[in-house]
Amino acid sequence: MFKSSLKTLEQFKNVLSELPAGCYSQSCQILSNASIGQHTRHIIELYLCLINGYEVADVSYDKRERNTKIEEDVDFALEQLTYIQMNLTKPDKAIKVSYELGDEETCLDSNYFREVMYNLEHTIHHQALIKIGVRHFSTQEIPESFGVAPSTIEYRKACAQ
Repeated sequence: MFKSSLKTLEQFKNVLSELPAGCYSQSCQILSNASIGQHTRHIIELYLCLINGYEVADVSYDKRERNTKIEEDVDFALEQLTYIQMNLTKPDKAIKVSYELGDEETCLDSNYFREVMYNLEHTIHHQALIKIGVRHFSTQEIPESFGVAPSTIEYRKACAQ
């Protein structure tokens, strides 16, 4: 689980570091006017919620910072991804996850490993959207596996044999 997460984050850093100038924070119509940077910020902030909530065993993805510097400054985003990689691997433990649904807050029992897996799947989902944005703005080469679930990659390999 950690190996896949760290590998996915490293691949993400590689794609972001090769983006053509100007496209990271540019609004993209095909992404409902969101930017690659906004999707990146969303990924980073969910991981930061998990890492920062680990010690107190309480995580709320809804109460994240929404730091616009992450969505505007690709170098800062890369620093944040490195921070996540350096701080993600931790022992499993019980965690409470709270969600704001309408006018009420719902609290669920979870655990750290489950939430790392959630963040991995969430990252892959947003990478698929980011891939669309990158292709909209440039001809940058993107790994075929970028934005594709590890189980899908394995399935495709098995089908090719």
